[in-house]
Amino acid sequence: MDQLEAFLARAEAMLARLEPLLPPAVPATDWSAPAFRWRRLGASAWLEAIHQPHSVALDELIHIERQKQRLLRNTEQFLAGRPANNVLLTGARGTGKSSLIKALLGQYATQGLRVIEVDKAQLPDLAQIVDAVAARPERFILFCDDLSFEEGEDSYKALKSALDGGLARRAANLLVYATSNRRHLMPEKASENREGWLKDGEIHPGETTEEKVSLSDRFGLWLSFYPFDQDAYLAAVAGWLAHFGLKHGKHSERAALQWSQLRGSRSGRVAYQFACDWAGRSSKERRAE
Repeated sequence: MDQLEAFLARAEAMLARLEPLLPPAVPATDWSAPAFRWRRLGASAWLEAIHQPHSVALDELIHIERQKQRLLRNTEQFLAGRPANNVLLTGARGTGKSSLIKALLGQYATQGLRVIEVDKAQLPDLAQIVDAVAARPERFILFCDDLSFEEGEDSYKALKSALDGGLARRAANLLVYATSNRRHLMPEKASENREGWLKDGEIHPGETTEEKVSLSDRFGLWLSFYPFDQDAYLAAVAGWLAHFGLKHGKHSERAALQWSQLRGSRSGRVAYQFACDWAGRSSKERRAE
């Protein structure tokens, strides 16, 4: 009996040492959530439910009406089961690219739209994500924010397969919506515009450029976003101040312009950040500005 107790004690001690090394049990996906985040821990990966995702109202995003309408039309086609495109939103920072995708949830979640957030490092798992949602009745947008690739990275190849489907058919209930500050998602060099320019021993560097461009070409819809002029910036300021229950006047206009000069840019994001600062001040502090 003493030997059995000793054996069990040793077994428990060994299990206690091994347990941290074992992958965690994969939790069941809570499909009632409107949004998800792909999580990976060691060899385990799963869809983590987000029951209260960050979102904004579509009418709070101004001066991007053309981009908004084209994205809404594509999304509505997708929800109706009609052909629709993967979408690449590119351009100036802070102009509403990510916010526009997040706003789709508030507009279409009741119609079965779901959003899955995926980091660039998790792109090799795209095939697993597609398999996880393939049998679901909902419609999923795979959201890749601030997507770009550097020299030597090859995770974009998994994204290419997800966009075109590879040998297997592309999932009918999933689209990819990605944002980037780079139109072609990869760094481009002047030397790449000269076919036959010998670079690192490569005789046809133009073919490498074609490989880079082929990724962005797999997005059927491109939406470009541009820096705000002063009028657009002030209109965004007025909109965000109204969101906080404040009126926009001479004091706030002057302060907003000074804020943009300090930031070195004018955009919807800068307007929102100013509105947060202005709304957080006391009435006395706002009058003293």
